[in-house]
Amino acid sequence: MSLVHLYMAVSIVAEVIATTMLKASDGFTRLLPGAAAVLGYGFAFYFMSLTLRSVPTGVVYAIWSGAGIVLVSIISLIIYKQVLDLPAIVGIVFILVGVLIINLCSQSVAH
Repeated sequence: MSLVHLYMAVSIVAEVIATTMLKASDGFTRLLPGAAAVLGYGFAFYFMSLTLRSVPTGVVYAIWSGAGIVLVSIISLIIYKQVLDLPAIVGIVFILVGVLIINLCSQSVAH
């Protein structure tokens, strides 16, 4: 795993944690989850900025947001019992396939 991949992975994990904490903050009415959300997004954007040094912006954002959507959806199902309907699941599968195609086939991603 290259440093670019590590930066991207840290950015995605931080964004997923931040989004999960954003839900837990209940509209920023709960201090600790709200603070964790803000801190998590700060880490996410910092590490994304490091990734942007060597990978095109569109590719970084596609991978970051796509992976985040898939992971947040899974976490929301487990933690918040938020069940998705079939069209939402199919859409998320398409997003996952798109992220995989970018990572496995695109020359725009540092391999």
